[in-house]
Amino acid sequence: MVEKQGDAIWSAAGAVEVALFDLWGKANQCSVTDFFGGRKQETLACYGSAGMYQSPEKYAEEAAAVCELGFEAYKFRPALGPAEDLRTVELMREAVGPDVGLCLDAHAWWRMGDQSYSPAIVELLSEAIAMHGVTWLEEPLPVEDRDGYARLKAMSYIDIAAGEHEQDLLGFRTLLGRDCVDVVQADVSHHGGLSGLSKIIDLSERRYATFAFHNWGTALETVVDGLIGSCFSRETARWLEYPQYAHRDARVMYPFPLSDELVPDAPVPVNGELPLPDGYGLGVKVNEEVFSKYSYQKGPWSKFEIDSPQSTQYLSGDHAQTWADESGN
Repeated sequence: MVEKQGDAIWSAAGAVEVALFDLWGKANQCSVTDFFGGRKQETLACYGSAGMYQSPEKYAEEAAAVCELGFEAYKFRPALGPAEDLRTVELMREAVGPDVGLCLDAHAWWRMGDQSYSPAIVELLSEAIAMHGVTWLEEPLPVEDRDGYARLKAMSYIDIAAGEHEQDLLGFRTLLGRDCVDVVQADVSHHGGLSGLSKIIDLSERRYATFAFHNWGTALETVVDGLIGSCFSRETARWLEYPQYAHRDARVMYPFPLSDELVPDAPVPVNGELPLPDGYGLGVKVNEEVFSKYSYQKGPWSKFEIDSPQSTQYLSGDHAQTWADESGN
């Protein structure tokens, strides 16, 4: 079992482990879930994840569109300044009504150079958005700021979520041991494959924390995350992130054709619930032709610029990079 992320080699090792479990399941004519004690859920509740740096009005429209697809919660990435972020939440709540969950992925708040939000602003903003029934606030502070997370959680304004940037199992133990979060996030691609992820979910359960998958990849990752999540109760493995790429009948976010083409028979959510494959191994067939069709290209693959001085960082591939000028340097 791979217990350390660190760099790409750990993600690759986790991927190899997933492939080996798939072979094991096929050889033994059973699902990979049998190795982890069998299923406790036949479907997983999904939240629609989109909201990539747009106007408050566009966020509200998108939240309503995601709800129309049957999802009970919507996640977006705020980075418009505290006042506009609060207005965005207000508009979204008006658009979707009182019963839809709103999740804020605030990883941009501390990555905007001179425009980053101070801890005091984060505390005030968390109190303000809590009045609008927000489900959780995700990574509102630098990931290494354990004291800040513990202080923010202790205020009890809103559930605090984090975990996707933890480098090893010890990081998750520290996150929970220091009472930094209400919601733990991880995924099979970055946290040690199926066995590594199962340990993190089990740790969350033993520490009475909710587990909600970080899942920002292909349909194959969604399937594998869903399979390991099904081995835990819904009280523990509560939510599966479902990226709203423009595909099939949905036109919410930007397209990611590799995701669909990689697993043509991947299940899709029905009324916000993802049915899981019941075949041997992972239960899906991987289309290996996509490996030649979509060859590796060095990033950054996408860039979301924030209107602030050149000293400010930009977000690329959902992570911060140094500012690039018009030539790309």
